[in-house]
Amino acid sequence: MNIADYFSGFFLGLSLIIAIGSQNAFVLKQGLKREHVFLICLFCAVSDALLISAGVAGFGAVTARFPQVVTIAKFAGVVFLVGYGLQSLYASVKLSHALTTEGQAVGSLKKALLLCIGFTWLNPHVYLDTLVLVGMVSTGASSKLTFALGAVSASFAFFFALGYGAQLLRPLFAKPKAWNILDALVGLLMLYLAWHLYNS
Repeated sequence: MNIADYFSGFFLGLSLIIAIGSQNAFVLKQGLKREHVFLICLFCAVSDALLISAGVAGFGAVTARFPQVVTIAKFAGVVFLVGYGLQSLYASVKLSHALTTEGQAVGSLKKALLLCIGFTWLNPHVYLDTLVLVGMVSTGASSKLTFALGAVSASFAFFFALGYGAQLLRPLFAKPKAWNILDALVGLLMLYLAWHLYNS
């Protein structure tokens, strides 16, 4: 195994997913609520692994040749982000809840996974980052497999650290006001991302 290729892939992968985005905000909220954290983190990491593998294998050339694939994902992503953003803003004003462990109703796994699918696969930037950028950079590695393993490792490390690390903030979110503020910030972030995506 070429260690240089591994860490090149690892740090590239980490730099692409560490920025605050809709998917990361969702994983953070699931971590705070302790709802299906393992499966949500696993889904995000495995999705990244599939996309990174496809990018390193050369699928980026396909998206470059058929840009309409990215365009379709772009507009579907805008609609999804606007809908979720408005829902979060509504929750920030109309709902009052705190994070407690006693008697807390756990949200549906099906709903959480469907939302996660939207945040992951309706984001055209994920295709540009993984299929095109990672695929392109991997051509300079002496071992594409080692490079891909590094990038995939970064995804697993980041998502599980985010999902389970969020629990350190639980004392703060025992206060309903803190949760309302988070809902408002998430809602505004989703609308901003939708606007940015629409104009990109």
